[in-house]
Amino acid sequence: MAKNDSEKYKMWPNKIGLALGSFFAIVHLIWVIMVKIGVAAKFLDWIMGLHFISMPLAIMPFSIGNAVFLVVVTFIFGYVAGWLFSVIWHCVLHKHK
Repeated sequence: MAKNDSEKYKMWPNKIGLALGSFFAIVHLIWVIMVKIGVAAKFLDWIMGLHFISMPLAIMPFSIGNAVFLVVVTFIFGYVAGWLFSVIWHCVLHKHK
């Protein structure tokens, strides 16, 4: 692989981690907003129905502490997953040179 090809496929672990972490956090922030405005249960019933699943689920009352914790934890998980993916990508890319 030429040097230019290697650069073309380069991923920066911090940037990929921030991107994936932000995506996970935004998705869960949307969920937090849905719980707060009271539409989460109907949405969950609809999604479960699409998957042919029927089980009793209850949405707990909104808690700002839980909401912040959920968004922060999912950001951290997404960051770590993106960072690891990027590092593994680099290992595989350099192994096939």
